[in-house]
Amino acid sequence: MATRIRLQRRGKKNQPFYHIVIADGRAPRDGRYIEEIGTYNPLTHPATVNLNFDRALYWVEAGADPSDTARSILKHEGVYLMKHLRGGIAKGALTQLDADRKFDAWKQDKESKISNIKREDADKSRKEMKARLEAETKVREAISAKVAAKYAAAAEAEAAEAEAKAAEEAANAEATEAPAEAAETPAE
Repeated sequence: MATRIRLQRRGKKNQPFYHIVIADGRAPRDGRYIEEIGTYNPLTHPATVNLNFDRALYWVEAGADPSDTARSILKHEGVYLMKHLRGGIAKGALTQLDADRKFDAWKQDKESKISNIKREDADKSRKEMKARLEAETKVREAISAKVAAKYAAAAEAEAAEAEAKAAEEAANAEATEAPAEAAETPAE
């Protein structure tokens, strides 16, 4: 039986989520499988991989043939590096301590790169949010300036109208007082 390490698609439309499985090479993509060894979520940045490292290493050493994507995931997780180091131990080129040291150094380097990527993403999103907030503040200030100008113009119009009414009332009052004064002066 030719075993394959491959991805089994799960998730919704346009939201893929994969299970990493060991299956017979003749089985359909989403069909029966022998063992599930992990999951892969390509939608996160960086992609999230949960892998049972020991079982993946066992199946790679047992001769399971991975698909192209599964091979890249296994390389990214260090399964092929450990297989290589174990081959060096078997040949006598390395000791177990040296192999463990090399693998741990590789793992720490990988984790630091991932943490740098996550930090850069967080900084980028923070900067975008700050820029969006500043743009929104500018728009809000422009709108408030327009509203204030509109209210100021309305207040000036009301003041001018009130002033015009006061002037008109004063003119009417003078006009009514002037004929009354004119009527009073000839009588004297």
